[in-house]
Amino acid sequence: MSPDAHPAPGNDWQALPERSRALFLLAGGLPLLILGTGVGAGLGLLASTVSEDMQAWVLVPACALALAALAGGFGFWLGAKQYTHTRWLLDAHGLAVRRGRLWHRETRVPLTRVQHLDVKRGPLQRRRDLATLVVHTAGTANSAVAVPNLDAGDAERLRETLGRQIDHDDD
Repeated sequence: MSPDAHPAPGNDWQALPERSRALFLLAGGLPLLILGTGVGAGLGLLASTVSEDMQAWVLVPACALALAALAGGFGFWLGAKQYTHTRWLLDAHGLAVRRGRLWHRETRVPLTRVQHLDVKRGPLQRRRDLATLVVHTAGTANSAVAVPNLDAGDAERLRETLGRQIDHDDD
Protein backbone atom coordinates (compact mmCIF):
# COMPACT_ATOMS: atom_id res chain seq x y z
CA MET A 1 0.00 0.00 0.00
CA SER A 2 1.44 3.39 -0.95
CA PRO A 3 1.77 6.10 1.71
CA ASP A 4 -1.01 8.17 0.18
CA ALA A 5 -3.49 5.31 -0.34
CA HIS A 6 -5.69 6.22 2.63
CA PRO A 7 -5.04 9.81 3.66
CA ALA A 8 -7.26 11.31 6.31
CA PRO A 9 -10.21 13.33 4.97
CA GLY A 10 -9.19 16.84 4.00
CA ASN A 11 -5.47 16.03 4.04
CA ASP A 12 -3.62 16.61 0.81
CA TRP A 13 -0.23 14.89 1.05
CA GLN A 14 2.14 16.42 -1.48
CA ALA A 15 4.61 14.41 -3.53
CA LEU A 16 8.06 15.72 -4.30
CA PRO A 17 8.61 17.14 -7.80
CA GLU A 18 9.65 14.70 -10.52
CA ARG A 19 12.88 16.64 -11.10
CA SER A 20 14.05 15.67 -7.60
CA ARG A 21 14.12 11.96 -8.49
CA ALA A 22 17.67 12.20 -9.90
CA LEU A 23 19.01 13.60 -6.61
CA PHE A 24 17.45 10.73 -4.64
CA LEU A 25 19.02 8.27 -7.11
CA LEU A 26 22.43 9.88 -6.69
CA ALA A 27 22.15 10.01 -2.91
CA GLY A 28 21.19 6.33 -2.76
CA GLY A 29 23.39 4.91 -5.50
CA LEU A 30 26.63 6.84 -5.56
CA PRO A 31 27.89 5.95 -2.05
CA LEU A 32 27.13 2.25 -2.59
CA LEU A 33 28.69 2.35 -6.03
CA ILE A 34 31.93 3.71 -4.56
CA LEU A 35 31.82 1.27 -1.64
CA GLY A 36 31.16 -1.67 -3.97
CA THR A 37 34.09 -0.66 -6.19
CA GLY A 38 36.46 -0.47 -3.21
CA VAL A 39 35.35 -3.73 -1.65
CA GLY A 40 35.37 -5.49 -5.04
CA ALA A 41 38.87 -4.24 -5.81
CA GLY A 42 40.04 -5.36 -2.36
CA LEU A 43 38.57 -8.83 -2.80
CA GLY A 44 40.03 -9.10 -6.30
CA LEU A 45 43.43 -8.02 -5.01
CA LEU A 46 43.24 -10.55 -2.18
CA ALA A 47 42.27 -13.34 -4.58
CA SER A 48 45.04 -12.44 -7.02
CA THR A 49 47.73 -12.44 -4.31
CA VAL A 50 46.66 -15.86 -3.09
CA SER A 51 46.88 -17.28 -6.59
CA GLU A 52 50.25 -17.95 -8.18
CA ASP A 53 48.83 -17.55 -11.67
CA MET A 54 49.80 -14.20 -13.24
CA GLN A 55 46.46 -14.03 -15.03
CA ALA A 56 44.71 -13.83 -11.66
CA TRP A 57 45.21 -10.03 -11.72
CA VAL A 58 42.20 -9.97 -14.03
CA LEU A 59 40.17 -10.68 -10.89
CA VAL A 60 40.83 -7.19 -9.49
CA PRO A 61 38.86 -5.19 -12.08
CA ALA A 62 36.35 -8.01 -12.56
CA CYS A 63 35.49 -8.14 -8.85
CA ALA A 64 35.44 -4.33 -8.61
CA LEU A 65 33.05 -4.03 -11.54
CA ALA A 66 30.79 -6.83 -10.36
CA LEU A 67 30.40 -5.53 -6.82
CA ALA A 68 30.11 -1.92 -8.02
CA ALA A 69 27.28 -2.94 -10.35
CA LEU A 70 25.44 -4.87 -7.64
CA ALA A 71 25.89 -2.29 -4.88
CA GLY A 72 25.24 0.67 -7.17
CA GLY A 73 22.14 -0.97 -8.63
CA PHE A 74 20.79 -1.62 -5.16
CA GLY A 75 21.55 1.97 -4.11
CA PHE A 76 19.84 3.47 -7.16
CA TRP A 77 16.80 1.23 -6.56
CA LEU A 78 16.73 2.31 -2.91
CA GLY A 79 16.96 6.00 -3.91
CA ALA A 80 14.04 5.57 -6.32
CA LYS A 81 11.94 4.02 -3.56
CA GLN A 82 12.81 6.84 -1.15
CA TYR A 83 11.72 9.39 -3.74
CA THR A 84 8.47 7.56 -4.46
CA HIS A 85 7.51 7.18 -0.80
CA THR A 86 8.26 10.64 0.57
CA ARG A 87 5.33 13.03 1.08
CA TRP A 88 4.74 16.26 2.99
CA LEU A 89 1.67 18.02 4.34
CA LEU A 90 1.02 21.47 5.75
CA ASP A 91 -2.27 21.79 7.59
CA ALA A 92 -3.76 23.86 10.42
CA HIS A 93 -1.79 21.85 12.99
CA GLY A 94 1.66 22.10 11.42
CA LEU A 95 4.02 20.36 9.03
CA ALA A 96 4.13 16.60 8.56
CA VAL A 97 6.63 14.49 6.61
CA ARG A 98 5.85 10.89 5.72
CA ARG A 99 8.54 8.49 4.54
CA GLY A 100 8.82 4.80 3.78
CA ARG A 101 6.78 1.95 2.43
CA LEU A 102 7.75 -1.04 4.51
CA TRP A 103 8.60 0.94 7.65
CA HIS A 104 6.39 4.01 7.72
CA ARG A 105 7.76 7.03 9.53
CA GLU A 106 5.66 10.13 9.94
CA THR A 107 7.12 13.18 11.62
CA ARG A 108 4.77 15.97 12.63
CA VAL A 109 5.96 19.39 13.75
CA PRO A 110 3.19 21.37 15.49
CA LEU A 111 3.15 25.05 14.62
CA THR A 112 3.71 25.95 18.27
CA ARG A 113 7.02 24.03 18.37
CA VAL A 114 8.68 25.74 15.38
CA GLN A 115 11.68 27.80 16.52
CA HIS A 116 13.25 28.85 13.23
CA LEU A 117 13.40 27.80 9.61
CA ASP A 118 16.17 27.36 7.05
CA VAL A 119 16.03 26.85 3.31
CA LYS A 120 19.17 25.19 1.95
CA ARG A 121 20.04 24.87 -1.73
CA GLY A 122 23.09 22.97 -2.91
CA PRO A 123 24.49 23.32 -6.44
CA LEU A 124 22.57 20.33 -7.81
CA GLN A 125 19.38 21.57 -6.16
CA ARG A 126 19.85 25.08 -7.58
CA ARG A 127 20.29 23.61 -11.05
CA ARG A 128 16.93 21.82 -10.71
CA ASP A 129 15.15 24.67 -8.84
CA LEU A 130 14.87 22.58 -5.66
CA ALA A 131 15.55 23.30 -1.99
CA THR A 132 15.63 21.58 1.40
CA LEU A 133 13.45 23.06 4.13
CA VAL A 134 14.84 22.58 7.64
CA VAL A 135 12.39 23.18 10.48
CA HIS A 136 14.12 23.63 13.84
CA THR A 137 12.00 22.84 16.88
CA ALA A 138 12.20 23.25 20.62
CA GLY A 139 13.89 20.32 22.32
CA THR A 140 17.10 18.38 22.01
CA ALA A 141 16.32 15.00 20.46
CA ASN A 142 15.32 15.22 16.80
CA SER A 143 15.16 19.00 17.08
CA ALA A 144 15.32 19.54 13.31
CA VAL A 145 13.14 18.09 10.58
CA ALA A 146 14.38 18.32 7.00
CA VAL A 147 12.22 18.00 3.91
CA PRO A 148 14.70 17.39 1.08
CA ASN A 149 14.38 18.30 -2.59
CA LEU A 150 11.19 20.33 -2.44
CA ASP A 151 10.28 22.65 -5.27
CA ALA A 152 12.12 25.89 -4.37
CA GLY A 153 8.87 27.88 -4.52
CA ASP A 154 7.15 25.41 -2.19
CA ALA A 155 10.06 25.58 0.25
CA GLU A 156 9.87 29.39 0.31
CA ARG A 157 6.07 29.34 0.76
CA LEU A 158 6.34 26.82 3.57
CA ARG A 159 9.01 28.92 5.26
CA GLU A 160 6.86 32.05 4.96
CA THR A 161 3.71 30.31 6.21
CA LEU A 162 5.43 28.67 9.17
CA GLY A 163 7.41 31.86 9.82
CA ARG A 164 4.22 33.92 10.10
CA GLN A 165 3.11 31.60 12.89
CA ILE A 166 6.40 32.19 14.71
CA ASP A 167 5.95 35.95 14.34
CA HIS A 168 2.33 35.70 15.51
CA ASP A 169 3.37 33.70 18.61
CA ASP A 170 6.04 36.31 19.47
CA ASP A 171 3.47 39.14 19.58
